[in-house]
Amino acid sequence: MLHTTRTALVRFTVPATFVALSLLALAGCGEKKAEALRFSAIPDQNSTELAEKFAPLAAHLTEALGMPVEYVPARDYQATVEMFRNDDIQLAWFGGLTGVQARESVPGARAIAQGEADPRYFSYFIGNWSLDEGQHTRFPGYIGKYPFCFGSESSTSGRLMPEYFIRKFMGMSVLDFFEQGIFFSGSHDKTIELVEAGQFKAGVVNYKVYDQRIKEGKTDPEKCRILWKTPTYSDYNWTAHPSLDERYGEGFVDKLQSALIAIDDPGLLAALPREKLIAASNEEYEGIREVALELGMLR
Repeated sequence: MLHTTRTALVRFTVPATFVALSLLALAGCGEKKAEALRFSAIPDQNSTELAEKFAPLAAHLTEALGMPVEYVPARDYQATVEMFRNDDIQLAWFGGLTGVQARESVPGARAIAQGEADPRYFSYFIGNWSLDEGQHTRFPGYIGKYPFCFGSESSTSGRLMPEYFIRKFMGMSVLDFFEQGIFFSGSHDKTIELVEAGQFKAGVVNYKVYDQRIKEGKTDPEKCRILWKTPTYSDYNWTAHPSLDERYGEGFVDKLQSALIAIDDPGLLAALPREKLIAASNEEYEGIREVALELGMLR
């Protein structure tokens, strides 16, 4: 009798459990998990350090927007543009040139935020201590005798605008001006290291990266010196993909813009590095676009 009762209980329990699990599964199918917003940044500094710096920003935006936000590292400047073009990322911290390239390739893309200093950005032409020439108020034309190091080929502050100023002040292309050729290090950090080590007599870099390295003791200003400071131009910006409004609803890009501009934590802004973010628009980078067209750097 006991054996029969236990068998009956087993037969009853299995179907009930199956039904309960089935109901839970069906309920789960009705819930749509929020698709992550993926963002990246041009790797103008050490890529490993950038990943560490952007992790807290991703966590902050996740909380501020109420949805998952993920940082995606980029191999190089053009890889960032390609990911944006393919909608693999929907937000990116671009330089002036890469931002223009990205927006040209994705109709409807918007520059939505920039650092407070970005409308008045500039570059440093730097030199190894052995040049022994000091800082200049005019463009240091003598550097044309030496091999010269730019940053990335797609860098605004490490290539585009410096090349423009060389053409403007020296009246010739960089290939004609630099007698021993030009080279591209790939990042501002690398350019500074190469010039400080004497592997190149001169180069050009983003002023913020140089100043930060001096502040952190990573670079000796006596061994890697500022030769000349360029005139100002517009540079970095957060650019948003138009698919964001399609995925998350009309007005989401405006919400994202507000969330970025509202950030006041120095620890979060240090990833950029900026002290404050302000609104940006595509029109502010029209000058960069015109220079890029003039130099044949827009496809």
